Amino acid sequence: MKIKTLSLSFIILLLSCKDVQERDNKMNEKANSDAITEVASFKGQQVTGVTATDKGRLFVNFPRWRKGVNNSVVEIIPNSDPQSYPNDSWNSWEIGEPITENKFIGVQSVLAFEDKLYVLDTRSQLFQDVMDAPRIFVFDLATATLFETYILEETSYYKDSYINDLRVDKKNDRIYITDSGHPGLVIVDIDSGKTRRVLNEHSSTTAEQSFLTFGEKKWENTIHSDGIALNTESERLFYHALTGYSLYSVSTDVLKVDDKKPIEEQVTFETKTAAPDGMIFDSEGNLYFADLEHDKIQYRTPEGKIHTLAEGEQIRWADTFSIYEGYLYFTNSRINEVGADISSMTFSLNKIKLPSSQEAH
Repeated sequence: MKIKTLSLSFIILLLSCKDVQERDNKMNEKANSDAITEVASFKGQQVTGVTATDKGRLFVNFPRWRKGVNNSVVEIIPNSDPQSYPNDSWNSWEIGEPITENKFIGVQSVLAFEDKLYVLDTRSQLFQDVMDAPRIFVFDLATATLFETYILEETSYYKDSYINDLRVDKKNDRIYITDSGHPGLVIVDIDSGKTRRVLNEHSSTTAEQSFLTFGEKKWENTIHSDGIALNTESERLFYHALTGYSLYSVSTDVLKVDDKKPIEEQVTFETKTAAPDGMIFDSEGNLYFADLEHDKIQYRTPEGKIHTLAEGEQIRWADTFSIYEGYLYFTNSRINEVGADISSMTFSLNKIKLPSSQEAH
């Protein structure tokens, strides 16, 4: 009888602990959810990229993945509708029209760096082969005029390339780009405009699998080198395949070498992570990225520890990140949820406060 009583007490204790744990988990998720603020929403327009300037101006972009894209690039204006950037004409191209020089075709990423806005145009529509050489349009933020255009040379891309994301390396006067359609990185020399491809079809830039899992559903796609982040302190370039769980890096000094073999030999496997899309470093050396399959935003400290910054229903494929005045901005592109018709779906730009130095370490 005593044994039965003790057993019953033990079971009650276990159930009580489980209830407390579930309650704490829900409270933590609610706290994380409450910390996220929606900055802007876009009905029927699937946003991917976001960038904040040094003065707090916000820009987002919409890729040409389907018909009905109203704008490729817009500036988020407080208390007003988003404004086409740099103007309506640049955003006026429609599927089926001839390609023209000064019109966006398929913008995948935007990046504000110092006084310029870098707009990465894949020159691809509807997930098809490139229609023209992928390029980067550089605009003067003060005047909204075209400052420079970097056009990838034929040896730097393939027909099935999908030039995805970019980072500017001021110290070495280079731009680094990921190719998620055909595995590899592209380096642009800022001074000469010359481009070259590295780590082409290398294991570090190649997808590890052809799907991601969301609950009981498989999202089937093979996405190679996608997220990219530059650590200016360690002078290392970090990158990650989207359908994969491995984070890699390479020294920016190594990328000066034209010979591909030494570059491949000096790639560093950093760690296993969740499957992410975009990535970004903060000023303290924390690397932020999404756990796409579990609706989370995580960060890796300089010591290599991985923490969860936020999780929950307000995170729906956290695509791209930008940082301004202690906040992490991110887009919800909901890529795993979309179908042919997205007219009733809402996509969003959000922000969440960065962890303090003590919390991050």
